[in-house]
Parts: sequence; structure tokens; C-alpha cells
Amino acid sequence: MALCLANSLIARRHFNPYDQLVRYKWWYKNGYMTSTGRCFDIGENTSQSFDEFQRRQESLAKDHQIPLEQLDFLSDYHLLANFNVDCSKIGAAGNGALMRLAPVPLFFHKWPIHAVEFSGRSGQITHGDPKAYDACRYYGALIVATLRGESKEQLLDNEFYVKHKPWFNGKRLHTDIEAIAKGAYKQRQGYDGGIRGNGYIVNTLQAALWAFWADENNFEKGVLAAVNLGDDTDTTAAIYGQLAGVYYGFKKLPENWRDQVYAKDFIKCV
Repeated sequence: MALCLANSLIARRHFNPYDQLVRYKWWYKNGYMTSTGRCFDIGENTSQSFDEFQRRQESLAKDHQIPLEQLDFLSDYHLLANFNVDCSKIGAAGNGALMRLAPVPLFFHKWPIHAVEFSGRSGQITHGDPKAYDACRYYGALIVATLRGESKEQLLDNEFYVKHKPWFNGKRLHTDIEAIAKGAYKQRQGYDGGIRGNGYIVNTLQAALWAFWADENNFEKGVLAAVNLGDDTDTTAAIYGQLAGVYYGFKKLPENWRDQVYAKDFIKCV
């Protein structure tokens, strides 16, 4: 899904949630941009959102007499402006909103306010809980700060949110996310200290940041720490990898891991 999001940003040259949902639907239904040719793992909240998006597309086609085969390629500004892209159920707070995030702050990092807001919106279209929106905003801000040269100490500063408050454009973080921003993830005992990498976005955000905090400045150690928490291991590691990958850089990733990455040439080009 991260590749779908990156493709959308490049193709549309801006943040276009309708186009993002189209590409996610292709991934879900047809295996677009997958490593296996099919979608083999998708959360309930995410799949429900894509099914709802398709229902809304079909309703749009009926109301405006649009051929179904044209629905994925709409360019009419007024039609798209009136299309409700928030396809999530109320209260959906799964971690799928966060695991695909990185292309947004990468694309908009020169404009932090836009980067942070669009990070939140990128998650909100499939996960409607305010905690999902704010988890994505906060993590997007961390990635932007990394790209702008801030040190690891600055990124993990318990006052990071306060010091970057203008980036959040007057919208306060949910208290659960603000607690993480203030350092709730800094648990030396890790799993025994209550860190959990499960499907709930608040817990996964905390777990990914714990892995970054505890990785001894080594990407491989951080990934293994994230995975060894158990539960939703691939998602926790993927979320860790977005921030840590930007911070450590391509050359510091294990070479044997880099060689196995799907679409690595495309990613390098992007």
C-alpha cells in the first residue's frame, strides 16, 4: 500500500485521496503493486473501507450516468470534490493507517504543515478514529523532522510535539498520542514493561518508537526488537522501518536485506 500511495502522489503531483483509494482497491482486488501478485494480508478495517469505497463509486456512477470502467480515472474536479472519501467505520483504530504512511511526509517534507496534515488524512480515509489521524500526524512530523536534519536526540525529545507545535496547525494531539510523544514508549524492559506491537494503532506506534529508542543506533537490531515483541510483527517492523530507514539512510540498511526488497529499483527511482 505504501507503493500505491507513492505512485498516487507522483502521478497526481499532489495529495489526492480518491486516487489513493483507487490504487488501494486495485491492490486489494487485483494484486496491484504486491510482491506476490495478490493481496495476501489485509486488516478488517482496511478491507471494509475499500468495499465501502467501491459501493460509493457505484452509487456515483448511477447518479451521474458514468460508465463503471471510467470510475477509476475520474478527473472532474466538482465530482471529486463532492465525493466522500472517508470510508471508514467510526472508531476504526487499526495500525494499517500507519504502516503505509512514509510517502506522504517524504513528498511534502519541505512544507511541514501540509506534510503533517496530509499524513493524518492519509490514514483517516480508511481508519476513522481520531487516534489514527493523530498517530499518523505525529509520526509524519517525526519523519519530516528527520529529513530536515534533526538528531535522534531531538526526535526522541519528550518536548518534540511542543517544539514543533506550529506544524500541527493548532490541532492538538489526542491525549493517548500526546502521552506517547511525551515519552511513554521509553520502557527499558520492553515487552515486560508493557510494550505491545498488536493491531491497535496506539500500541503499535508506541512499540515502533520503543524499537527506535532502544535500537542502539543499529537498524537491524531495531527491526529484530520490533519483530520479537510478537503479535503483529510485520506491521510493527514496517512502522519502525519508516522512521529508522529515513534516519539511518539506505546505505546503513543490511545489504542482504536490501537485495531482497520487492520493487527495489522502483523505490530507488522514487
